[in-house]
Amino acid sequence: MIAGSLPLDAETIARRICLVRGQRVIIDADLAALYGVSTKRFNEQVRRNRERFPADFMFQLTDQEREILRSQFATSSSATAWGGRRYLPYVFTEHGALMAATVLNAPRAIEMSIFIVRAFVQMREMLSASKEIAAKLEELERKVSGHDEAITELIDAIRQLMAPPRHSGHSIGFTADIDKDQA
Repeated sequence: MIAGSLPLDAETIARRICLVRGQRVIIDADLAALYGVSTKRFNEQVRRNRERFPADFMFQLTDQEREILRSQFATSSSATAWGGRRYLPYVFTEHGALMAATVLNAPRAIEMSIFIVRAFVQMREMLSASKEIAAKLEELERKVSGHDEAITELIDAIRQLMAPPRHSGHSIGFTADIDKDQA
């Protein structure tokens, strides 16, 4: 179990959600702490109700995945969740985290499931917002690159208009030099 429990806000919980195998998940020790039970008791309940946790709800990390996550969270308060384990940790998707609340008889489980849902929703919204921003930046970049060419052409045209007229060699009309020759 995590030393102390995690604060009760969706943003803090959202920081505990990580991307593994292309899915947003939360590790068993963090979920257990949120639900107010030990990791051992939490995983016992999950094992007793294994039929409620298909592969898209929960899966066990590989050694490599565990090491990557451990290095990501090495400075966090959950670093103690990694020590002394005899097995690879399980991770839970949003649906798995909610299902875990249904198999636990802890009074805090229902309350915390609401925060977990909000955290996953917040993660989805942030991902959606970042995709929208990226698309808008790409559109703006396309527009600006087209404008650069148009501005360059406009500046060239203005320079041509500002340039002094070219002298063709013969004058039209009366000039002072012609008047002197006829006198």
